[in-house]
Amino acid sequence: MAQGPTDCHSPGVTPTSVDIVDDPGPYFDDLKVGQRLQPCPAVTIGAGEAAVYQAVCGDPMATSLDRLLGEAVTGRSGRLVNPGLVMHVSIGQSTVATRRVIANLFYRGVALQRPVWEGETLHTEVTIRGLADLSRRSDRPARGLALLGIRTTCVDDGKMVVDYERCAMLLVRDPALLTEQADDLGQAFAGDVDLDAWEDRIPPGWDPSPLAGMADQDWAISDRRTDRLRDTVTGALLLVRLTQNQAPPHRDPAEGLSGQRLVYGGHTIGLAQASLARMMPGTATVVGWQSCDHLAPVYEEDVLAFHHTL
Repeated sequence: MAQGPTDCHSPGVTPTSVDIVDDPGPYFDDLKVGQRLQPCPAVTIGAGEAAVYQAVCGDPMATSLDRLLGEAVTGRSGRLVNPGLVMHVSIGQSTVATRRVIANLFYRGVALQRPVWEGETLHTEVTIRGLADLSRRSDRPARGLALLGIRTTCVDDGKMVVDYERCAMLLVRDPALLTEQADDLGQAFAGDVDLDAWEDRIPPGWDPSPLAGMADQDWAISDRRTDRLRDTVTGALLLVRLTQNQAPPHRDPAEGLSGQRLVYGGHTIGLAQASLARMMPGTATVVGWQSCDHLAPVYEEDVLAFHHTL
């Protein structure tokens, strides 16, 4: 019997006529505040992972590209992992909570606690910090908002790498059920950046002097600059697979808006960080995202322009 490309069976095994689709969720109404979800497998970031990320996002951050320069800045042997890749692995591992996601609304309070070097292994735990049911409407599937607390640690030494929140919109398993969950999930932080509050995030012992010749000394505070190099979004499936991202809209067009496969929001952020490194080539690392809003969907082959304000 001829089988389609996804209908693979072992020799001698007769396929059954019953197709049971595995759908463990979680849906919005499966979750409870305080619940800790079963984690994804830990991920060791090596040269292969770094190479794929570089091919997808093209980030020119010098300390991650040049091992010798990175060692001169950090004072430690080994190649530094791009902080963007660290975040995408963490977010990908957090999708144990968003296998029935409609959209991600924002990230909040992203602060990297320690750098990561190639060969180190990351483990992520997800806790439900808040839930808010959304009003039912006849023109859309039932849905609710979940505030996720995400904590990623380095298995090698047990130290925290990053701890942050993200807000996701999830489908409801039972549309007839009103959970009456109405937690105040807040917004992505929109205030001014207080650099003094970020000072203790600077990795101790780093020496930025090897980057001094690359630094742009003429960029005035509040000036906005536009990167002349726009970029085309490609390789979206590579990034979601690389980072173990399990959100169906990023893999299956049937699960996306209007039948289109949605590009993972962090992919857009990764391209923006790459642009920032082009505009500020003296950048040693990124220590966090004070806030991040997803304002509009992005699709494969979209062309993005980048604007940066100091």
